[in-house]
Amino acid sequence: MAFIIAFMTLLLFQLAGEMLVHLFAIPLPGPLAGMLLLLLALIIRKRVPPALATTSSWLVSHLMLLFIPAVAGVMVSFDQLKKEWLPFIVAGVVGTLITQVVSAYCLSWFLKRRRSHESI
Repeated sequence: MAFIIAFMTLLLFQLAGEMLVHLFAIPLPGPLAGMLLLLLALIIRKRVPPALATTSSWLVSHLMLLFIPAVAGVMVSFDQLKKEWLPFIVAGVVGTLITQVVSAYCLSWFLKRRRSHESI
């Protein structure tokens, strides 16, 4: 039962993000806005409920299954992709580099924060 409630919580935050983006014409994907709302709620709460942590971990462990529809969609549009391959490749490479730089910065920040808490 806890899994279902946690999963519904994730879906409700996604729905809230979709509604927020739609109502205020925010140029963000709805699921991203929902994840930011969830992050804000977790920061305010100052902890992650165990059921939500377990459910999220389970979803992340099965993340590749969630990409199958997107990959199938790319294959359906393969002719268009053949014509416009360069922007697709550039976006993939630049997006990957940005993700790596931001991840490295976040890791560095968290490690510094952890060291400062350990020294106290």
